Amino acid sequence: MEKLDVKREYKHLYRASSQAVSEVVVPGLPFMMVDGAGDPNGPAFSKAVQALYTLSYTLKFWAKKHEAPAGWREFSVAPLEGLWDVPGVDGPFAASAPRNLWRWTVMIMQPAFITPELVASAQTAAAERKPEVDTSLVRLERFEEGRSVQIMHIGPYSTELPSIMKLDAYMNEHQLTSQGRHHEIYLSDPMKTAPERLKTILRHPVTPA
Repeated sequence: MEKLDVKREYKHLYRASSQAVSEVVVPGLPFMMVDGAGDPNGPAFSKAVQALYTLSYTLKFWAKKHEAPAGWREFSVAPLEGLWDVPGVDGPFAASAPRNLWRWTVMIMQPAFITPELVASAQTAAAERKPEVDTSLVRLERFEEGRSVQIMHIGPYSTELPSIMKLDAYMNEHQLTSQGRHHEIYLSDPMKTAPERLKTILRHPVTPA
C-alpha cells in the first residue's frame, strides 16, 4: 500500500501561489499540539518543536516494534505548523508586537488512525528512549478552520509583512474578516535552506464581514 503523505492527500492545503491569494476550505484534521508564549527563538519554542518531532517519529516507526492499530498505514511525518496571536489584539496577527507578548501553538498533523491512547503510549516510549525530551505537554486535538485564505511566502520569516498585507487586501476586497489565529505552515527546513529560499504558507481563516 502506498505510503500516506498528507502533503499529497491534502495537496490543496499545502500548495499556494506566492503571487496571488487563494481560498481553501480546511476540514477538521487531527494534530499533535503544544501551546506556549514568548519569543520563538527562545528555549520554550525549541523544546515544544523537539517534543512534537520526537513523538511524530516515535509514532511513524511504531508498527516496527509494536502491534499496529486497525487501519494502520506507513506514513511520512507532516510539516511543522504554527498558530500565532497576541493577547488583546483583535484581527490578524500583530507581528510588530514585542515577541515576549506573542502566543503560539506549534503542531504537526497526524494520520486519522492515531488515537490519544496511542499518543500516550508513544509518550511513555519516548520518555524511555529520550528522557531529556519532555513530551508531557503534547496533546492530540482535532482542529478545523473552514473557509480560509492563503498565500505562499518565500523568504525569511522576518519579511512576511508584504505577504500578510496581500491577505488583508484580498479580505477587504471580498468583504471577509479574519475569524481565527494567524496560521503558518513551514514547508522548508530552516537548518538546511537558505533564508531567502524558505517557503511558508500563510493562512487566515475567514468569515463574511
